[in-house]
Parts: sequence; structure tokens; C-alpha cells
Amino acid sequence: MTFPIVKTARLPLEAFAAAAGLHPDLVARLVALGLVEVDTGPTGALGFSVHELATVARIRRLHDDLTLNYAAVGVVLDLLDRIDELEDRLARRA
Repeated sequence: MTFPIVKTARLPLEAFAAAAGLHPDLVARLVALGLVEVDTGPTGALGFSVHELATVARIRRLHDDLTLNYAAVGVVLDLLDRIDELEDRLARRA
């Protein structure tokens, strides 16, 4: 069975920042910290997947609710991803 390739919508920095409710400078900072993935188009413009909006929402919850700095948020996100991976492995074994 083959699956069609679906292209994910890409948003420019300003549109992504507005959709995320953040200032573009903060989005750029999150990119620099490696917390948000971004693609660079042929013109050098940044393009954000709409799926990264969920990542930003998660970052905001950790930062605002737990008052973690962005470096700590990165560590927590890595740990949460690792937990998800381990839970998936356990579910496949069962």
C-alpha cells in the first residue's frame, strides 16, 4: 500500500508568531535554542510547519505554568519525548 505525500503548510515568521501569540523575536529565540523546528526556503525566508504551533503551546505551558526558563524547557521536552518513545516500545511488546 502506498500513501500519498502530503505537504505540510508552511507559515512565514510573522504569521507563525501571530498564530502562536508570540512576538517574532521570541519565536526566533526559540528557533536559536533548538526548541522549534524551521525550514529555510530557497530565498532564505523562514518557514514554520503548522504542527510546530503545538510545540509552541507546550513550550508556553512549561514556561508559564512551571516558570521554567527556556533552557530548562528544552531539557523537559527532551525527557518527555524520551518517555513517549519508551512507552511506545512497551506498548509494542505487550
